[in-house]
Amino acid sequence: MNNGRPIHVLIVDDEERIRSTTTTLLKKRNFEVVAVATGKEALNEVKKGNVDVAVLDIKMPDMDGNEVLHEIRKLKPKNVEVIMLTGYGSPDSALAGLREGAFAYLTKPCDVDLLATKIRDACKKKEPFRDKEHRVKDIMVPLSSFGTVREDWSVAEAIEVILGHKTIITSTVEEEPVEVVVGNRTIITTTVEEGVHRSILVRDKDGKVIGIVSFTDFLQGLETTYMRLLEDRPEVAGVTEDGQRDYSGVFSKMVRDLAKKPVRELMSPKMPTIEANASLLEATNRLLSFNVRRLLVMDKEKVVGVIREKDIMFEMANIIR
Repeated sequence: MNNGRPIHVLIVDDEERIRSTTTTLLKKRNFEVVAVATGKEALNEVKKGNVDVAVLDIKMPDMDGNEVLHEIRKLKPKNVEVIMLTGYGSPDSALAGLREGAFAYLTKPCDVDLLATKIRDACKKKEPFRDKEHRVKDIMVPLSSFGTVREDWSVAEAIEVILGHKTIITSTVEEEPVEVVVGNRTIITTTVEEGVHRSILVRDKDGKVIGIVSFTDFLQGLETTYMRLLEDRPEVAGVTEDGQRDYSGVFSKMVRDLAKKPVRELMSPKMPTIEANASLLEATNRLLSFNVRRLLVMDKEKVVGVIREKDIMFEMANIIR
């Protein structure tokens, strides 16, 4: 928040897909976002006086990012912070931007959580120091940014979701309506990375979050399948000429068998929870006490997000800076 209102972000990039994707992902994180394609349009938005942080691509057809930054500094030297975002940057262009007063310099593709953190940091730089810590709700990841599957769906479907190849929507009970494709899957490709959270949420048939599935759960499921396979069917392992067991092809078979199982069989026990308004010290203590990497964030009886050890590490870095 910035003086009690959402942070207003200006995205400047000549690639429509990047503008669209970045806008969607940042709006999920409660930013107000305007996206434009050219430096000239960017300067027009800045002149309107409703931009807190501008995210500029370096390479654009009319004006490059450093030129736009220079003009912004002439227009609003103290009111707008600038983050440079490019896939074509060099140390020289980064140095030029930082000398001109850019807050940060990031390369594409950029994890959206890192970008969101940098935007908040840039906005806080403009505010007078306040001895007030963030709460859990301020740094959590909202549910809308996690992949979602239903408990009766297959492991194969869950793997597609967690790796970001597909987005599968089961319900909009707890979230605003999103695009749903009837007939299974919506394939999504992005240039700005959503960032693999290493876990996906599991819902029941009514859309309620009942658990989570992580990378570790998939591997442990494979381990269980492996042990059962060797106990029940030792013949699957051949024997080499020197008398050693040969497991060639066994891994592929195990994966295919696991892929058919329902997600509920791999699902971790329901994560420990924490209230949205709890302090970060409470969140840290709870993570350590339960020896987990993430907590479900609750607003009364409703799950509203997830706070991860990664989020707390980012906040620690912000405080140190």
